[in-house]
Amino acid sequence: MPRRLMHTAGAAGAPLRTALRELRTTLGIPAGFPPAVLAEAEAAATAPRPPGAAELTDATDVPFFTIDPPGSADLDQAMHLARHGHGYRVRYAIADVAAFVTPGGALDAEAHRRVQTLYFPDGRTPLHPPVLSEGAAGLLPGRTVPALLWRIDLDAEGRTTAAEVHRALVRSHARLDYATAQRRIDDATAEEPLALLRVVGTLREARERARGGISLNVPEQEIAEASGRYRTEYRAPLPANGWNAQISLLTGMAAAEIMTTAGTGILRALPTAPDGEVAKLRRSARALGIDWPHHVSYAELIRSLDPRDPRHAAFLQDCTALLRGAGYTVFTGGRLPSPAIHAAVAAEYTHCTAPLRRLIDRYTGELCLAACAGQGVPEWVLTALDALPREMAAGARLAHTVERACVDIVEAALLRERVGEIFDGFVVDVRDRRPTEGTVQLADPAVVGPVVSDRALPLGERLRVRLTRADPATAEILFAPA
Repeated sequence: MPRRLMHTAGAAGAPLRTALRELRTTLGIPAGFPPAVLAEAEAAATAPRPPGAAELTDATDVPFFTIDPPGSADLDQAMHLARHGHGYRVRYAIADVAAFVTPGGALDAEAHRRVQTLYFPDGRTPLHPPVLSEGAAGLLPGRTVPALLWRIDLDAEGRTTAAEVHRALVRSHARLDYATAQRRIDDATAEEPLALLRVVGTLREARERARGGISLNVPEQEIAEASGRYRTEYRAPLPANGWNAQISLLTGMAAAEIMTTAGTGILRALPTAPDGEVAKLRRSARALGIDWPHHVSYAELIRSLDPRDPRHAAFLQDCTALLRGAGYTVFTGGRLPSPAIHAAVAAEYTHCTAPLRRLIDRYTGELCLAACAGQGVPEWVLTALDALPREMAAGARLAHTVERACVDIVEAALLRERVGEIFDGFVVDVRDRRPTEGTVQLADPAVVGPVVSDRALPLGERLRVRLTRADPATAEILFAPA
């Protein structure tokens, strides 16, 4: 599921980069890995040992390919698409992290401490040491590696008819970025396995609409510095981004069905958004000049937006807030949790396709392997199950803290040379017990920040505000009525 994407490549001594370094220190984000973890990772990289697999299926003849943003190094997934009868067959190879991580070892313990890769505008803090995440465990082209190989069959309309997963040796033949994949598909130079991404992705998007699901095409926010001032641009996702995401969603839904049928598993659930959060989004839409008639549903509105439009791009960034209520729930004995549905997916769903970047995916993969093989769940998986939701929730809170702080730092950097200026804003939120304090959304630049007045703020109304503070070092901005 999407998060806010920000990127900057400014000089190391620039105020924005300095503030981001200080943020890492303040939050205690590790700069590297302990020696024992690195030593274990180096050893595992040379001798992977897939658990419980005496002999792996050889699938190296399948010409898998990866699609990721430019410069991505931690390649979790590789795919191959083919026609199958009147429908399609999706082969999806997922990095077999369990082949490199010994349960109870130093590497495993460190992964449980970190929980997930953390993303900053100027870099990331990985879940696993790079020798694994960017090397031996990743699905880099031209290398034979162990993987969890999913086979999902679809009918002519994109409905799942069969799904299974087993361990295999795979070999990626091509490493593509989204722009390259899109260009080859559009100009009809793509070979069939890639050309079918449009076909299958479009079918799955239609299935998503039919069941009431919604995908956020969140654009990436690029922050550039020139002459000591910052500006921001949005990079809209391509259709290939969405088609690629549909393959991951398809696999997560298949995994959820396999686990619910087996009676033991982990679901990623999201309750329906509270009315208050949707009302706040409606105010943000109004602030950004986006027409949202009351008879139009949230899903319909999202599908009507163009992420190439800066106003729409800013609104899509705001929409990620509705996903923060998602959480993981373990179930056993066939007793499903409530809620069991992920509201945005509009189906039972789990995370299982990014084990290099997210701890829980290693465990959902093992649960699905055991179910498909008709075997018992490994003891090391069962032992960890009860604690996993709490661990992942703690990791999600830290990730949200990082994201919110990065947004605050970036917005302060964008505005630091504009203190004293007056902006047109819109009051999108007011504190319940302090009606003189609230949140204002600007249309240009598309910044959200606190506003303090000497009288009650007019919730849902336009308000001209003066910027009184913007300091990247403290990640603070503040407005007052003009």
